[in-house]
Amino acid sequence: MKTFGRWQDWVVGVAGGYTALSPIWTDQGRGSTATLIVFGVLLVLAAAWSLAQPGAVNSEYVHVALGVLLFISPWVFGYAAFGGASWTSWVVGVIAAGLGLWAVPESNKVHQAAVGH
Repeated sequence: MKTFGRWQDWVVGVAGGYTALSPIWTDQGRGSTATLIVFGVLLVLAAAWSLAQPGAVNSEYVHVALGVLLFISPWVFGYAAFGGASWTSWVVGVIAAGLGLWAVPESNKVHQAAVGH
C-alpha cells in the first residue's frame, strides 16, 4: 500500500475535521465545544499518521479508541441533550471506530510486508 492511499484513513480525517468545526453550526452544551474540537483534531492527527505510515497498526487502534471515547462523550461530559453536538459525537465515533477496525487487517498486511515476515 502506498503512502496516503487508504480510503478509510481519509474518511476518518474528514470526519475529524467535521467534528472539530461542528461547533460552528451545531447547538452546543457545556463541555461539548472543547470536547468536539479536541477529539476532532486528534482524529485528524491520527488519520494523518495512518496515511503517512500505512503499516503503523497502532494508528488504527487509536482511531478505534478515539471513536469509542467520542461516542460516549455526550454522557460523560453532559451534553447528551444537545442534539447537534450529541449526534456529531455518536455518528463520527461510530465512523472512526468502525473504519479503524476495518483498516487493521490491511495495515497488518502492509506492516508484515515491510518487516519481511
